[in-house]
Amino acid sequence: MTGADRLISDTVPRTVTLIVLDESGGLLGELPAFDVSLPYWPETAEIVAAARERYGLDLAVLRLLKAPGDVAEGGHVTYLGQLLSPAAGAPWTPTEVDLSHHPLRAPYAHAGGPARSLAWAARALDERGRGPVTAAIQQRTWNLSTLWRLDTPTGPYWLKQVPDFFAHEPVVLTWAAGSGRATPLLVAEDARMLLAHVDGDDLYGAGVEVRRDIAADLHYLQVAAIDSVPHLLADGVPDRRRPRLEGYLRGVIEEYGGGDVSLRALAAGLPDRLDRIEACRLPDTLVHGDLHPGNVIGGDRRTIIDWGDSFIGHPGFDVLRLTEVMPAGEAEVVIEDWAARWRAEIPGSDPHGALELLRPVAALRMAAVYADFLAGIEPAEHPYHAGDVATWLRRAVELYEEER
Repeated sequence: MTGADRLISDTVPRTVTLIVLDESGGLLGELPAFDVSLPYWPETAEIVAAARERYGLDLAVLRLLKAPGDVAEGGHVTYLGQLLSPAAGAPWTPTEVDLSHHPLRAPYAHAGGPARSLAWAARALDERGRGPVTAAIQQRTWNLSTLWRLDTPTGPYWLKQVPDFFAHEPVVLTWAAGSGRATPLLVAEDARMLLAHVDGDDLYGAGVEVRRDIAADLHYLQVAAIDSVPHLLADGVPDRRRPRLEGYLRGVIEEYGGGDVSLRALAAGLPDRLDRIEACRLPDTLVHGDLHPGNVIGGDRRTIIDWGDSFIGHPGFDVLRLTEVMPAGEAEVVIEDWAARWRAEIPGSDPHGALELLRPVAALRMAAVYADFLAGIEPAEHPYHAGDVATWLRRAVELYEEER
């Protein structure tokens, strides 16, 4: 999940310190700091490449150890890494690091976690006649996922592993198999997924026409999912329908909202607001949950990726996310198309009315999502999301006050 729909930029420098464990998990020491071009903390490909090129080390980044407290990208960032094969001669500096267990640590962030996941993926490819793996390149890792590119004689594949709170992602990919609109899943086990390669690049910065097409792609999936809601819920996709949605939103206001008068008023009006949204007659269905263009790969056809934030709920959440940083006039073009499709699908429905009521609810939902992340990750990783709950609560207040 990203805080904004943004283009990859190299304008914010990132300096990396790596503290490295040996293959068995023993502490080797700290490497000299170095700079990488991408500022985004989860991005690891440059880090791994630098360790190999500078010091001949084959390693994986396990997790974030320390990051600046006042920014969400760039700055001097410290990571814990682990060797994947023996090495000697690196310029280690003695250091101290807390290697104690934490119950909220993702399996892939533990010592030995990457090696176990790579071994699982290699076996899965071999069993399907698609191996062997000739190269494994870690692309990113953070509290929401780890992602590896696996090169083989039959082409590239992707190993993705997620924490337990995203463990329903393979359920969604299995359901969407054959649609041509979601990432093709080869096999999944214990929140590990082996994904087929999709040609193309992400669509960060996409213009209005591309976003119209993305909304149409998702509409196809959401209409197909309406009859599958009971099955998806039974298989673990989170339930954000009313009345559970109301309790979910009240929870983040109670925990983080303090004495904000507008938030209290918004919370008090939630029952009536949600009644009115229901009266607009759009059906509950599968919601992507983070539908910005960076989560869409554009090639010969568009593929929607990263379904870990998905849930069952109101389809309007996705079009609001898709248009949230667009100029008002361009956003309205995408929304009008979206509304016309739902009016055709559900005669007598009021998509526009639902969206207007849903806007502050959508911001509250984003705040609740980030609160869930903070509750589900170890404290060292809190810098990834430290300001996000407050940001989205402020946005909910702004949208609520604009209505008045």
